[in-house]
Parts: sequence; C-alpha cells; structure tokens
Amino acid sequence: MKHYAKDFIEFVSHSPTAFHACEAACEALRAAGFSQLKEQEPWAIAPGGGYFLTRNRSAVVAFTVPEGGASHFQIAASHGDSPAFKLKPNAEDLAAGAYVRLNVERYGGMLMSTWLDRPLSIAGRAVVREGGRLVTKLVDFGRDAVLIPNMPIHFNREVNDGYKFNPQVDLLPLYGGADAQGKLAEEIARSCGAAAEDVVASDLYLYNRTPGAVWGADGEFFSCPRIDDLECAYTTLRAFLDAVPAGHVNVFAMLDNEEVGSGTKQGADSTLLSDALARIAAALGMDGEQARAAIASSFMVSADNAHAVHPNHPEKYDANNRAFLNAGVVVKHNANQKYTTDAVSAAIFGEICRRAGVPVQTFVNRSDILGGSTLGNIANAHVSMNTVDIGLPQLAMHSCYETAGTRDLAYMIDAMRAFYCADIRTFADGEYEIG
Repeated sequence: MKHYAKDFIEFVSHSPTAFHACEAACEALRAAGFSQLKEQEPWAIAPGGGYFLTRNRSAVVAFTVPEGGASHFQIAASHGDSPAFKLKPNAEDLAAGAYVRLNVERYGGMLMSTWLDRPLSIAGRAVVREGGRLVTKLVDFGRDAVLIPNMPIHFNREVNDGYKFNPQVDLLPLYGGADAQGKLAEEIARSCGAAAEDVVASDLYLYNRTPGAVWGADGEFFSCPRIDDLECAYTTLRAFLDAVPAGHVNVFAMLDNEEVGSGTKQGADSTLLSDALARIAAALGMDGEQARAAIASSFMVSADNAHAVHPNHPEKYDANNRAFLNAGVVVKHNANQKYTTDAVSAAIFGEICRRAGVPVQTFVNRSDILGGSTLGNIANAHVSMNTVDIGLPQLAMHSCYETAGTRDLAYMIDAMRAFYCADIRTFADGEYEIG
C-alpha cells in the first residue's frame, strides 16, 4: 500500500500542471508500447494495438483494440487540472517601490488561505518561435520561486474570526526585490530552452513545492498537492495499462478544465471524447448505424474524488451515506444529477467491485448542503451511455495540500482493472450482463 502511495506522490511531483500531467501520462503510454495518433491526420489502427492522442497538450485519450473485434467501449474519464493561481499577462508588478510581485488570478475554486506562507514554484507552457514555427514547450521553474506572505496578526486582528481574503490584494506572490524586474521573462525562457525574445505567449501557474509524505500511526495516510483529481487519473491509468480487453475497446481519458466547468475544447463539454469514439469506430470499419449502436451499448466510469468524513466535523455529512479514508471506492449519488449514478450504473459497477473483492462506499450530500458536480454528466451530453460517478475519499479537497488513504489507491486500481477486464453487455434497454 505504501509503495502505491510513494509511486503516486512521484507521479504528482512530475505533474505540477495539467500540461505536465498529460505528458506524464503520455510517457507511461509510450513506455507501454502505445502509438501516438494526431487529430490532424487520418488514423490507421489495428486489432491488438494501443493508441493515444492529445488535445491542447493538456488532455489525453488512450485506447486499446482487442483481437477479434469490438462491440462497444468501456471508458474511464478523469481530469488532470487542479485549482491554482494563474499568472496574468504582464505579471510583474513593482510593489511599495521595493518588491517585484506577480499579478495572478484564481483558476477554479480553492481554499485560498492554504496557499499562504509556503514556497511555491511556477510551471505551465510557453509558445516559442522555433525553426519558422510556433512550438509549445513545457515550463517548470523547479525551484522555490515565489511566496504569498500573510499579514502579521498585529495588522489583521480579525484573521482568526472569519477574515475574507481579497485575491487582488492578499494573494499576490512575492518574486524578488526591486532589482528582479525583467527576470521573470528571462526565467521563463531559460526554463523552456528558448531566447527571451522568442517566447511569444504562455499559460503559467503557481504550484505547491511541499514534498508529499506518507504518515499516520501505521502509514495509513498520505498527503501531497493535487490529489484531486490526479489520484483518479493515476489509478485509472495504471489499471488501463494492466488490463486485457475482450470484446470491447478500453478507453482511458484524462480531460482538462473540470475545475472551471469543462467548457473548453479539451474539456468534458467538448467534442474530444465523441470525436475520438467516432474515429475509432470508423477505423474499425463500423458504419454510422453500427457506431451509434456501439456507443449506446457502452459504459463510462466518471472518476473524480469524493469527500471523506472530516474527523472534526462529522455533522456535515449524511448519516447513512458517508465515506471514510481507507474504506474503499466511493460511488457518488445526487437526485438532481450533479452525479450521473443511477440504479443501473450503480448495480453494474457494484457487481464488478464485488467480484473483485473491492469494498464500495456511497456518498450523498446532506439535503441541506449543496454539493459539487463533475465531468460525467457533462460528457454524457455528448456521448450518452450508462455512467457511474465514483472517486476516492479524501480530506481538504481544493486545499493546495490534500490528504487521502494509502489503502484506497490499491482498491481503486483493483476495481478499475476489473472494470476494464469485464465485458459489460447490453441486450436491451434495462437488460445487462457482465462477462
């Protein structure tokens, strides 16, 4: 169990942004023998092959084609982005005539106070001129570069009584002294191996540099940045690479921009997943009617983490449907369809977990507390199929340093491997068989 946690923490350390998480997933796929496809070119795929594509270099879709044909798709979809502060254009700002601070804005909903008084770095992507083209390069300062300092309590006496942080005032990171003016552009260029004058544009974010740790009385917990949702991305990818499909196409999808509503070309509310499935079906020789039948017969797991009961505030959780660390995979329900789970998808996924010996928990919000949503119902608007919303339990969701259970990593890998290896057959609306 601790091995999985340490391996996941290593994955997180290589994934400071969605761009880096995408590249980390692609590296794992290449190492496993997968071939990269380009959306801008025709696809040639063969039975027994494994393939992947990226969009925006921040989302990835991978799939395996079984020998002997396929009748449907079995998909696990997660997301690689996390709440963070994004650098605005012209980010350098001289403050009080003595400091260079950076102008940033919030990406996603975060626990803002957790970002203060800790070493942060800067990562993302830059677009540079290279050989007559504009080329995308990953950027990672890889060092303690900035910090957002708190005001001392002497000048902010109400900070412990419900202080409201102003993101344009309280949350701007300090980068250097007055003589640091102009150095940000130089460091961006140096990080991506380009001359400063060749850097045309960039998408850069602050990220937490605090190393991950396994801790607790028996090492049962671990903490690190970006557990939501890299934990689901990591576990579904490991299971996908382990599984051997029979009778269906296995699909791994790590999408982007879930934290801001998924409404981008690389998010769940885009054509990425529907485009990929349509092109796979066409490459396998399916006509339009067969492709629509294959999608209607398919099953998707929307994998995004769940809230574990907080030890200091158990009253915030529904008494009969609450999740705990190290107690198994969580199936998430919502009557208003913020989560896609219904009786059919819960039954199918629950049966797969039962056969695999994986414990399953249920999560439903208290009826007087609004909950969040995730990518499953958004993706279903483009590719409609039976879908279950699941996740792993964690504490401090949307903090810049989160906590989860070491045993749950293994539970999720086992559950998703069983999902990918099972053959979920749909005979008619409301009739299913798990082979």
